[in-house]
Amino acid sequence: MAIGMAADIALIVDHEGVVSDIAFSNSDLEGRKFDQWIGRRWGETVTKESRDKVAELLAEAATGTATRWRQVNHPSPTGIDMPVRYVALRMSDERILVLGRDLSAMADLQQRLIDAQTTMEREYAKLRHAETRYRLLFQVASEAVVILHVTSRKIVEVNPAAARLLNQDAKALSGRSLKDLIAEGSHDDMNALLGSVGATGRAGATSVLVAGQDLKLEMGASIFRQGNDAHFLLRFGRTDSLAPVEAEDQVRASLLRAISEIPDGFVVTDMDQRIIAANSAFLDLAQLATEEQALGEPLSRWLGRSVDVNVISANLRKQGSLRQFATVINGEFGAREPIELSAVSVSGNDDACLGFAMRPVRSRIDIIGGEPTALPRDASQLTALVGRVTLKDLVRETTDVIERLCIETALKLTGDNRASAAEMLGMSRQSLYSKLRRYGFSDLDSPED
Repeated sequence: MAIGMAADIALIVDHEGVVSDIAFSNSDLEGRKFDQWIGRRWGETVTKESRDKVAELLAEAATGTATRWRQVNHPSPTGIDMPVRYVALRMSDERILVLGRDLSAMADLQQRLIDAQTTMEREYAKLRHAETRYRLLFQVASEAVVILHVTSRKIVEVNPAAARLLNQDAKALSGRSLKDLIAEGSHDDMNALLGSVGATGRAGATSVLVAGQDLKLEMGASIFRQGNDAHFLLRFGRTDSLAPVEAEDQVRASLLRAISEIPDGFVVTDMDQRIIAANSAFLDLAQLATEEQALGEPLSRWLGRSVDVNVISANLRKQGSLRQFATVINGEFGAREPIELSAVSVSGNDDACLGFAMRPVRSRIDIIGGEPTALPRDASQLTALVGRVTLKDLVRETTDVIERLCIETALKLTGDNRASAAEMLGMSRQSLYSKLRRYGFSDLDSPED
């Protein structure tokens, strides 16, 4: 019917509201059984809350006045109502023309926007909670801690324990230079320590005198990055417990030498996965000339993809160790070396650290027994892909698996009747045929009904 080209849906309704003819121009609406509306009252095809709107449209059109657009919802076999915006025009005393526009695409976009906003709110809440935990730990910690800006050497933040130890007000210390707190006779030792930590990234300690007080403290320093800025983490104490622990006996020294010479890569990091020691095998894998190039840098700069780092961190937090995890080392100059990684978390107060052993492998066998790009067959294989592929690829493959499983289920439930399966899935037959070809279903040319 030519009128059907003027809108997504066109209805001819008599003066009693009974549908006498129907046409549509949107191919996506195929399979919704619009032909079953003929002979029924238009108000019976909509949801209960939309019936008053239908009655108002017909009443206004019967008087010959122009009607305004109204949105009504039609129930759908999929359980999701189909929104349509209608306007009615009087054609004669016996017939009314109703034109409709399908709003399903707009409703889908609105739902996606709501889902995206909900996800963002959850992520913001996680960040706020993490910041709250950090603030709480910083405030209640018994160890005196000072955050210092690397470039300006000005104090960024001081916890209450440090303020009590230095006999200063915490708020008054913020923004002051560290030199104001350290006696002039200890400035050389302080500058030497901060210069060494800033250059090498290795934590260290020294003794300093507090300005204006007869108080000698041990000052330990380490460096960390926050955004584009670097900061020193200074720890103050009345004992020498902050000084670096060195190997004193022959057995420990031999062990350290063996680790530095083994052919497998070995790295020690702090709990934030910033490198504090690395052997020559790791430097070869990462294409680095000296250990100093790696010190203080995050291990994720060379280790695997971001999803690999997240999986490794989660396992270390939960189990304390990880064995034979397949990942890659990305060299400084573009080389990519497959490795098997084992890791362990070493607990401690001031010396907690993470250890990583990396063994190069010649090839990686795909965990699902096929090519890395092969499409998983079920959900169990998808869960095994976590940590092996990027999130983008994992989401795409997850969508394909769910889509294929839904199509297989629909075909089984309808006895391989593709027209009924398309209706059950809420999609056109043309779209269903396209996906059948995509997923390699057989007997595409066999009769449907």
